[in-house]
Amino acid sequence: MPAMTVTAHRPITAQDGCQDPVLLNDWHVVGFASDFVPGKIHPVRLLERDLIAWRTDDGEIHVWEDLCIHRGARLSKGWIKNDRVVCPYHGWEYDGGGRCTLMPAAPDETPMKKARAFPYLAVERYGFVWVCLGEPSADVPLFPQWDDASFLKVHSGPYRYAANGFRAIENFIDASHFPFVHAGLNGVMDQPDRLDPYDVHEVDTGLRSSEVKVFQPFGDARGVPLMAFYTYHTFRPLVAYFSKRTQQADAAANIVSDHSDLFTTFFTAQPIDEKTTIVRVCAALNVQPHPDPKSVRERADVVYGQDREIVESQRPERIPTELRYELHHRTDLMGQRYRTWLRAKGISYGVI
Repeated sequence: MPAMTVTAHRPITAQDGCQDPVLLNDWHVVGFASDFVPGKIHPVRLLERDLIAWRTDDGEIHVWEDLCIHRGARLSKGWIKNDRVVCPYHGWEYDGGGRCTLMPAAPDETPMKKARAFPYLAVERYGFVWVCLGEPSADVPLFPQWDDASFLKVHSGPYRYAANGFRAIENFIDASHFPFVHAGLNGVMDQPDRLDPYDVHEVDTGLRSSEVKVFQPFGDARGVPLMAFYTYHTFRPLVAYFSKRTQQADAAANIVSDHSDLFTTFFTAQPIDEKTTIVRVCAALNVQPHPDPKSVRERADVVYGQDREIVESQRPERIPTELRYELHHRTDLMGQRYRTWLRAKGISYGVI
């Protein structure tokens, strides 16, 4: 856990937007680490709360409420001066700890103790910036391949979905849509895969499926046919992952090699509000030789663009966690268990 202590006072804007304690006490990605450069204030939005992200000269990331306690101006309209955030309204300056260090209209006076910004816990991990608006109930989830040097890592996105974050996660952990949404890449529309029964178990890290076998005519950035064996995970309500074991196949879906490679994807959904989401992913693959990261990213752009279009079409926009509201089949087991898992956690925001 980060050592930083969050200020005890809460902004009046904490009453806005999401009040769901499960989500407020979780970690959420608000950008790639490379998005936030020193010397600039970056506005971000999470769970209907307006925030700012900025870096001190030493590179430390800070995420605050987009609010000056003095008269409620947006700090995002201000600027950075001498490693301080300057409010655009009256020029009050705040240091990296959130303390007001200068009130220009009374430069000789020591600012009041309450003259503080509203910082949140923020950490950088796996090339993402993570924020918790409450008190973290757990650490940032583990990305198993991140520290393994034999895996190439490629970030893709951001992909803005005009759709619910839970719907986006459920789409990611679903294999039966491949032949139709990703025809010619992850499946064959005229010969859709018959999905064999699989299991889903709740483990210490969330939900985990057993392997789901599918044929992919263009299974990765190499553009070769693959037989793929997906294991799906949900680490958090809005963080999912798959590990895809692959074997080379021919065009008729016959496996032609005993060798297996591994392609994994760490999938994050930033809930802007109940019906708007920003998806960012990081793929890790150990196939040798490594493909060009540009080709991995281009393929991801196509796949997640196709996913976005279908997820944006789903109604109702908020995901039904009561299973009686939609029809479920054994091939939907991972999604069905995901909805039940969300309901058991007591999540109320973004669901019906």
